Amino acid sequence: MARLEVRLTVLAAAFAMAFALLLVRAAQVQLAQGAVYARRATRQRTDSVALPAPRGALYDRNGVPLAVTQESFHVGIAPGELLTPDADRSLISRALGIPENQLRRDFRQPWVYYHGTFTSAQVHPLRRIRGVHLLSEFGRFYPDPDLAAALLGRPAADGRPASGIERVFDSLLTGRPGRGVEIRDGRGRVYESPSRRDAFPVAGHDIWLTIDAAVQEIVETVLREAVARYGADGGDVVVLAPHTGEILAAMSLRADGRRTSGVFTSVFEPGSTAKIFAAAALLDLGLVGLSDSVYGEGGRWVLPYRVLEDDHELDFDWMTLEQAIRVSSNIGTVKFASRLEPAERFRFLRAFGFGTPTGVEFPSESRGILKRPENWSGTTATALSIGYEVAVTPLQLALAYAAIANDGVMLRPRLVREIRDAGGSVVYDMRPEPIRRAVSRDVALRLRGMLRSVTAQGGTGATAALSVYEVAGKTGTARVAGPGGYVAGSHIAVFASLFPAEDPQLAMVVKLENPAGTYATLTAAPLTRLMLEQILGAQTGALDRSRLPRRVAPPARVAAPPVRGATRIVVAWPGSGTRPVGGTRVVPEVVGLTLRAALSRVHDAGLRARVDGWGRVTRVDPSSGDSLPPGTIVRLVAQETR
Repeated sequence: MARLEVRLTVLAAAFAMAFALLLVRAAQVQLAQGAVYARRATRQRTDSVALPAPRGALYDRNGVPLAVTQESFHVGIAPGELLTPDADRSLISRALGIPENQLRRDFRQPWVYYHGTFTSAQVHPLRRIRGVHLLSEFGRFYPDPDLAAALLGRPAADGRPASGIERVFDSLLTGRPGRGVEIRDGRGRVYESPSRRDAFPVAGHDIWLTIDAAVQEIVETVLREAVARYGADGGDVVVLAPHTGEILAAMSLRADGRRTSGVFTSVFEPGSTAKIFAAAALLDLGLVGLSDSVYGEGGRWVLPYRVLEDDHELDFDWMTLEQAIRVSSNIGTVKFASRLEPAERFRFLRAFGFGTPTGVEFPSESRGILKRPENWSGTTATALSIGYEVAVTPLQLALAYAAIANDGVMLRPRLVREIRDAGGSVVYDMRPEPIRRAVSRDVALRLRGMLRSVTAQGGTGATAALSVYEVAGKTGTARVAGPGGYVAGSHIAVFASLFPAEDPQLAMVVKLENPAGTYATLTAAPLTRLMLEQILGAQTGALDRSRLPRRVAPPARVAAPPVRGATRIVVAWPGSGTRPVGGTRVVPEVVGLTLRAALSRVHDAGLRARVDGWGRVTRVDPSSGDSLPPGTIVRLVAQETR
């Protein structure tokens, strides 16, 4: 009995000691080291993650989305957690578009993951189902992937560098990420915990560009067709609003379909389009009078360092400065420009922005080439007068012509019109930024008069003339420079224009590389006319139609002037009809035609067009065959055909 009591006492003492040790250990864990173990448990069960912020959107000047951020989802499902498996499986099948038989097989696993990606609309019905876990991510979406693709660029991703506007404004578009908590279960599966967010993400800034989507689409479509039809190596087009410096459209295209940023980065010798700047210097310095004239040398002039020839036959032996510009005479321009000192030539070319960056909001812009007078050779002065030994980008040339339209004042070009933060507040609002005065207002007015004569009958740009509205511009056909000199048989055709001539709202440069037909009067000039016709017929706010002055008596379209020493090339596209001179206009038959073809016919007839719809023309109001006064608006109703 005593032995049993001893054993019980020892056992009780052992239990007491164990219990005491347990209490001590519990106190140590709960009190002394409780915070340490709590943190360890939290780390094992939860994880702090960065919450991505939506990237800001890019819009055109009218609010048309060009690049937006869309949220997409991946779906994970734990079949064992579904409360009503059959009903839930049916709903999941309808929402995700996955056959129910496949779901039935997949749900034999403890965890199923569908990468997708799925849209917010698809996963919305699944949010209330227990056992369905959603993982979201943001992706860049371009409603029209080709529209202004090189201009917009792409954000950096997967080792690819950022480009274009996406690169320049990356810090504004990126936004500020948030911080959130994910919960991990015993099997290691991760669940988002919406109620546990340390900081909510802030979306990036939205940017409204100066680009007009309608004008950009017209430019891209017409340029693409022109490069193919003329067999050109490539082409560039830039359209500006001359009184604000806003870039309304910009496009560079290669023959293989590649879209580049050549409008901003590629240089070329502007050829005869630069003759107007020699005239600007002469007029501004008072070195030429209205009646001053020079001898045309019969179209061929032998100089010590080169032989100058005029490509177009002249009806006169002596010419004024305006006549030299109108018929693009190399000899006349060089003779007049010989009155300028080298420093004066350089100063005026630099005043018009040549040889210096424009400051546009685009990466890797080229500054062009303009040598200082001390670095000139014996031929430089002559070459500069006719657009050689100077290299410009299409944007620089368009800005120089825009300065003529803007009464001689150069403006900084703009690609960004407005920037808004995530709350919708405007943080930047574009204002026109004058850079310098290139020439006086009176000189700019006289230069516009010269450019108007170029598109009149007998001018080299007559193929750019419209029936109802007057266009001002200048043709240019330049040889292409290579490593060892000029490349034989290679030419660039350029037409720089202002529309309308009297009160310009658009400054445009159209450039084609090695087009069939070579001369700008056969290629770039009529291409400009086609673009203007379509812009006039488009639903766009780029033009204030209430300010468009109409011709009193529109001239008939004149044929391109004959080319000395070359076979005459007849180009039927774009536009092949003749234009009426006076009296009434007959509404052409356009039902069944595409909008582009219909607009061309209506403008060829000396009428204006208003478009309702898109696709092929189904109705015309007034009807085809009706006689109307010149410039009357014809309503074209169009719709898509299937």
